[in-house]
Amino acid sequence: MGYVPALVDGTTVVSDSYAILLYLEEKYPQHALLPQDLVRKSINYQAASIVSSSIQPLQNMVLVNYIGEIVSPDEKLPWAQYHIGKGFVALEILLANYAGKYATGDEIYLADLYLAPQLDNAINRFKLDMTAFPLLLKLNKTYNETPSFQQILAETQQQHTDKSAFDFIKLQEA
Repeated sequence: MGYVPALVDGTTVVSDSYAILLYLEEKYPQHALLPQDLVRKSINYQAASIVSSSIQPLQNMVLVNYIGEIVSPDEKLPWAQYHIGKGFVALEILLANYAGKYATGDEIYLADLYLAPQLDNAINRFKLDMTAFPLLLKLNKTYNETPSFQQILAETQQQHTDKSAFDFIKLQEA
């Protein structure tokens, strides 16, 4: 499809972020991406699913640009903000009783790997007002203070800048 990352591990090629992360979970169990607790594990699956299935496809740049073409360029930002906001409402509710330092406790797990870039994207690319999402805002602050997330987010922002992905935001602000 050309839209997703791929992992090449010897002769094995795994594509799609979700499949890659589950592959890594199985291959490197000493660096678990999922907690042992079944309930917390299910919360991680749900959070990853909300981001990957309910938010990301509706704020994907291909779709957002298409909305601009068929509706109006002025509708691109509100479209993305609306759909991200709906997902964030669900995430706030889902994580309310499980979050610690990170999304589902005090360790980095699968949910965090989905939330960190999605929060960064919502705040920096789509200028989403986060006042209605205090838990997610707290998590974003933690991710921004965590060296491994700092490195990943900096690389992601550079990729977006290199691809001129922010052009539609500049049009919105003009």
